[in-house]
Amino acid sequence: MDAARDSAWARMPESEIRKVLSREEYRVTRENGTEPAFLNALWNNKEAGLYVDVLSGEPLFSSADKYDSGTGWPSFSRPLFDESLVERRDLRHGMERTEVRSLLADSHLGHVFPDGPPPTGFRYCINSAALRFIPADSLDAAGYGPFRSHFFPLGSAVFAAGCFWGVEAAFRKVPGVSGVVVGYTGGWTENPAYEDVCTGQTGHAEAVWVDFDPEKISFDGLLRFFWSIHDPTTLNRQGPDAGTQYRSAIFGVSAEQLDAARRSKAAVDASGRFSRPVVTRILPAGPFYVAEDYHQRYLEKRRARVGF
Repeated sequence: MDAARDSAWARMPESEIRKVLSREEYRVTRENGTEPAFLNALWNNKEAGLYVDVLSGEPLFSSADKYDSGTGWPSFSRPLFDESLVERRDLRHGMERTEVRSLLADSHLGHVFPDGPPPTGFRYCINSAALRFIPADSLDAAGYGPFRSHFFPLGSAVFAAGCFWGVEAAFRKVPGVSGVVVGYTGGWTENPAYEDVCTGQTGHAEAVWVDFDPEKISFDGLLRFFWSIHDPTTLNRQGPDAGTQYRSAIFGVSAEQLDAARRSKAAVDASGRFSRPVVTRILPAGPFYVAEDYHQRYLEKRRARVGF
């Protein structure tokens, strides 16, 4: 995970965290509390959607992996991304357990036990108060649109490769791509404006959210195209554009995408195609904030306006 994002949440004063969280959310996530079994908001929730960290908004679990363990707490067979959880040995209450915490906000979530269903065999027993649930049909409005592919028959991917105007225009020409949206992701500032991102202080990259038809083009195919449209060896720069907002990055919306991106990066590095090492960051996707309307199809609008 991006160290900059991690340190941003780590620096958040407890006094500010208390303002953001309810009393019960604070007790559970900051004081390692446990809510009552069956007397919590999400233990029996059967709606399709995403479960994110109540403080940072980091995506943690999917309803596709939720099941009724009979314990009275939300239970999952696996997280969305192994990288988003931190496990610690817990010897409290006269027993040995494995505590689970979120990476970005260091929230106490619950515990993981080796008595879950196949294929993982794990039960992630999580407090409702540590989670915020986002219904599948509300993902776009909540800033998690790229995760629609977990619940609907389409593919989604998120790439950063410099100024998003040109990246968007390039991906729109790819056969099998059904839509491209430009926006900001990878940082910690909620609902940033373009001017905010340009300061380099939000942690966000200019990025594109690409929807595609997996029967017409694969994620591996999109990766090959991604490597071809920018220089992935320049750190925080593409051409004359310099700053962390112009970094090269792939934000995977699934563990499978992260694995594919890492394999692809290793292959590109080993190919000798570039004279310098590839510096592209490969990270789990988080909230994606859609950019202002005038940025959408910017080059297309410009050509229509000026005639070239």
